[in-house]
Amino acid sequence: MILIMIIGVIGKANVGKSTFFNSATDQSVPSANYPFTTIQPNIGISYVREKCVCREFKVQDNPLHSLCIDGNRFVPIKVIDIAGLVPSAHLGKGLGNKFLDDARQADALIHVVDASGSTDPEGKVIEKAHGNPLFDIEFVEEEFDQWVLSIVNRDWNKISRDMTNQKLKIEQILAKRLSGLSITVESISNALSHIGLTNKNPDKWTQEELLEFVRLIRRNSKPVLILANKADISSSKENIEKLKQQINLVIPCASEAELVLRKGAKKGLWYYLPGDPSFELKDKNLLNEQQKKALLLILSVINKYGSTGVQEAINLVCFKLLNLIIVYPVEDEIKLSDKKGNVLPNALLLRQGSTAKDLAANIHEDLAKGFMFAIDVRNKQRIGADYELKHNDVIKIVSNTSRR
Repeated sequence: MILIMIIGVIGKANVGKSTFFNSATDQSVPSANYPFTTIQPNIGISYVREKCVCREFKVQDNPLHSLCIDGNRFVPIKVIDIAGLVPSAHLGKGLGNKFLDDARQADALIHVVDASGSTDPEGKVIEKAHGNPLFDIEFVEEEFDQWVLSIVNRDWNKISRDMTNQKLKIEQILAKRLSGLSITVESISNALSHIGLTNKNPDKWTQEELLEFVRLIRRNSKPVLILANKADISSSKENIEKLKQQINLVIPCASEAELVLRKGAKKGLWYYLPGDPSFELKDKNLLNEQQKKALLLILSVINKYGSTGVQEAINLVCFKLLNLIIVYPVEDEIKLSDKKGNVLPNALLLRQGSTAKDLAANIHEDLAKGFMFAIDVRNKQRIGADYELKHNDVIKIVSNTSRR
């Protein structure tokens, strides 16, 4: 049972979410210049890119059982492309309720905005640079918060009575109410303490206090990266600078450029790995003039921002927002292989703070049930169930219960 984290791709309608999704997952979902192209959430697999430990251990991965290219390991992570939002979505306008219900599945969110300002709040095309990406960010966050607030507010008087009659703590009641958002009792307790509601009777809480609570819960449970899409359009430059002045984590992105690079690499026109700061042409004579012009434009974007932004966004969500680490489980600590001889067959994403026993459970519950000890392959030392795993650890699990 290998758990895979989920990244949700959100934003208002017609900002290029599906193009970003296609470029990040190599899938072809409908993308067009009109609102609500995405109605049902599209689900695909993207990859976190990190230096593989194969070079350190001087071994060769089996290409049929691992995704390691030129010493770069690509580790799978699930991505959901969710229908676009419009103002008043929490009241049911557009596809609001469907959007919000799909978004709750995500461990973190990539909020795609139109950095060129070429769309209005409804997602309709307008004269470039007249749209406001900052407004788009605020209204999407507000819609999400209002939706969660509506869940909390449902039968609020009953919540107060249950707390009194059943002698339950408000944290437990709220955790049950918000269980679909994967919000823990600890997170709720910390939020209530931060706002000063811990010792205040719930029937005395104001709507302003509840909204502040909801906002804090949303920020902690659904961390967000802002993806400034359409960075290759000239009107984007000023908006990207404004976004970076007011928001900590903003990634300029040219999703269409990434899509072109990946497709061309598949066709053998050039060498390119997702996240590379450049690409290498195989043969200039294979390209027509239109393709050459397109590549010059892509090259100017890469030179300006260091990459197209797609791979950088995926990596930042995983390593900075979700605090994930990569761990390599093996069955043979000498050959670094599984029972069939496949070298470094798996690389798993786990939350920082995960233990050796957590790794066993992530692979298969039977391994965790019979956990005896683990071996740190680097120093060949035994480690216990509570050993806290580190990024790029290579670990052998020893269990008296075999996997079925």
